[in-house]
Amino acid sequence: MTSVDDKQQTRSSMVQRIEAALMDDIAAGALEPGERLDEVKLTERFGVSRTPVREALGRLTAQGVLVPGEKRGVRVASYTREELAQIFETMHEIEAACARIASQRLTLLVRSEIETAQARCVAAAQTGDLQGYLRANEAFHFAIYRATGNPYMAELASDFRRRTGPFRAKRFATKADLVASAESHESLIAGIFSEDSKAAADGMRAHMTTSFLQTLAMN
Repeated sequence: MTSVDDKQQTRSSMVQRIEAALMDDIAAGALEPGERLDEVKLTERFGVSRTPVREALGRLTAQGVLVPGEKRGVRVASYTREELAQIFETMHEIEAACARIASQRLTLLVRSEIETAQARCVAAAQTGDLQGYLRANEAFHFAIYRATGNPYMAELASDFRRRTGPFRAKRFATKADLVASAESHESLIAGIFSEDSKAAADGMRAHMTTSFLQTLAMN
């Protein structure tokens, strides 16, 4: 017989699964800024009732990833150019700090995770797989965040990256854009793997500046 605790754990697991999947979609640009989320379609997609879907949407709304829409619905958050510039300004510093700290705490496992993520970026770029590249690119940066060994910093950096996912996705219009992005990772990796914290931070700032300018140009 299923206990109350077991039911609660099952529902909590469902909510976390839905929340993670939607966050992944937003980070990869699969959901556009301002796009409305349909509860009915989400229940069909995840094979659950509306309760865990609503709870997951509520969590994402509380985080600012989603915002209330018309008729009690929710939509993906959208930002003005000024707000986007302010968010990227913050991301610059957080990402640079992550790269700096990661360069000081390198382990064989960390190097392997970053290299594996980069290999997936290259593979997706070479085949022109936009969604594959966007997800691999997120994994690449998340690997750098984890490399800091600081879960609080990693969570903060991940939050900003997910929020800007739909906006950053627009800068990749062609296969050449994907290839150029993947290639730009190489100097970033070199800086982090050199264990020179200044080189790592400077490399990330340069990388983020390019991303920011291209993102603003497309939004």
